[in-house]
Amino acid sequence: MVRRVAPVRTCVGCRRRAPASELLRIVAVGDEAGHSLRPDPARSLPGRGANMHPDPACFAQAVRRRAFGRALRITGVLDHGDLAEHVDAPTTTSGQPDRTRVASKVGRPT
Repeated sequence: MVRRVAPVRTCVGCRRRAPASELLRIVAVGDEAGHSLRPDPARSLPGRGANMHPDPACFAQAVRRRAFGRALRITGVLDHGDLAEHVDAPTTTSGQPDRTRVASKVGRPT
């Protein structure tokens, strides 16, 4: 009986290695405005991909370290709004917490 080993990838946020099935694949989609990051849970979109735990902490760490551009080999500013919504991370494009979103989750007005 032959045992197959699951592929192992490194999270761009926390830099820990994990089976690819536990990580979210992310691809960059180019348009006239630049590149935007899109989640690829089915792992079927074409192009180079980066992997990340589907965790808001890993997402915030990857944004702070600017890891997506290096992993995807893209220069310039990347729009990660769609990815932030998918991960449900309370951060803005600057990587800082979005106070209005955090306050709304707690149930208090800002």
